Amino acid sequence: QVQLVESGGGSVQAGGSLRLSCTASGRTFSDYTMGWFRQAPGTEREFVAGISCRGGSTTYFANSVKGRVTISRDNAANTVDLEMNTLKPEDTAVYYCAAGTSYRCWVVTGDSNSYGYWGQGTQVTVSS
Repeated sequence: QVQLVESGGGSVQAGGSLRLSCTASGRTFSDYTMGWFRQAPGTEREFVAGISCRGGSTTYFANSVKGRVTISRDNAANTVDLEMNTLKPEDTAVYYCAAGTSYRCWVVTGDSNSYGYWGQGTQVTVSS
């Protein structure tokens, strides 16, 4: 079992930046692919970014955020961060941290079915 807790959400004007953090507890954090997803009202949950296990040498981003978002992990602190820049109103959503359940943790996927552990979410609101 892995427990995930997100923090860092809030309200920001368009063009601004936010850094989300996810803290994990439970089993060995470094063994998990980690991902960030988001869900806006009336829409399905969508992938934002992911990072592979251990050294995090592989990252993967949704086209909608590519170039504006970075993801990083600190295995010593059991955290994975999402740095978001040049935010747009369409980035408004609840952001969720997730841990992958595939043994192939070096592969990063945007498929939510590959993530078995989820945090409770943190709200990000971007105003125009």
